[in-house]
Amino acid sequence: MKYYIIVGEASGDLHASRLMRSLRKVDSKADFRFFGGDLMSEAGGTRVKHYRELAYMGFVPVLLHLRTIFKNMTLCKQDIVEWKPDVVILVDYPGFNLDIAKFLHANTSIPVYYYISPKIWAWKEYRIKNIKRDISEMFSILPFEVQFYEGKHHFPIHYVGNPTADEVTEFMASYTETFEDFCSKNSLQADKPVIALLAGSRRQEIKDNLPAMLEAASRYADKYQLVVAGAPSIPHEYYSKFISGHDVSIVYDQTYPLLAHSCAALVTSGTATLETALFGVPQVVCYETPIPKVIAFLRKHLIKVRYISLVNLIADKSVVTELVADTFSVENIAGELGRLLPGEPARTAMLDGYAEVKKRLGKENAPDNAANIMVKLLSGKPGQQA
Repeated sequence: MKYYIIVGEASGDLHASRLMRSLRKVDSKADFRFFGGDLMSEAGGTRVKHYRELAYMGFVPVLLHLRTIFKNMTLCKQDIVEWKPDVVILVDYPGFNLDIAKFLHANTSIPVYYYISPKIWAWKEYRIKNIKRDISEMFSILPFEVQFYEGKHHFPIHYVGNPTADEVTEFMASYTETFEDFCSKNSLQADKPVIALLAGSRRQEIKDNLPAMLEAASRYADKYQLVVAGAPSIPHEYYSKFISGHDVSIVYDQTYPLLAHSCAALVTSGTATLETALFGVPQVVCYETPIPKVIAFLRKHLIKVRYISLVNLIADKSVVTELVADTFSVENIAGELGRLLPGEPARTAMLDGYAEVKKRLGKENAPDNAANIMVKLLSGKPGQQA
């Protein structure tokens, strides 16, 4: 069958490439055409546009590139109609993808599958109206989305498992490096346990969070060594501005090995919180925001979710402490970190909470499961053309 896939960012490129490989397992004649990235190109098929030509973040960049955005959207719509795929698969990136879905629903009979739901449960819940109208099948990677879509909005979806859980499980099954070898390779101290600092992968995140993380964790530097998970896209010179004067090391592009050998962690929000939990590392979630009192007000009155970390969202309770907006401070971070070090009761309670998160995620391989369901839904049907 013919699959047209649209992604708009690096994470989508990764998830889509794995889905493509899984689709080939169950559909040996799978033919792919896509707006995507390098990983999707490696998986095979024809790339129409690289996602870097689509991805503009922030109000001003979007305004400056409106003509390009509309041009790419028009190209995408025309290309789909001309190629006549059996299905269009959208991967996250709702601003662009929901417009494509609207066009396809209004002008063609091509089914539209959404792999990795847009996070409308946190923001822009009004989009549910368009999703119910334009999306044929929704494939979710977060278990709590089932209640949101099916319970609250009466829109059936498929929870297929979580790719991050798959990745961590695969890594742990094959990773054999000892703590001593890891330390030797990265010039660390083999006689001191590690506190990991995961300050994000973007410059602004690092600038906002790493200084406070370092100051807080340094209070335990007599018994523990501090190690920053360096983002491969950020030069060492940038980190140097913040780590100068601190007894801290950096390891680049080794987040999983670092977590495998850490006894506690300070983590910004995002997928890293879930990765840290899946490695069984007690953590404090820290995220500094501008105008913290205003953000605290918005969290209470406008933002739809109680938590910002995936760990707490999946557990539907507070498993990890979230120090955000007006609760983000060096004193709070240091205090919470101290409660999670070996021998402390809060550490055991958090690890018990992690076990519940793993149980809720399940053991399904997300791309394999999604591919099986997609092919089953599509099989036996003629290509649905424009």
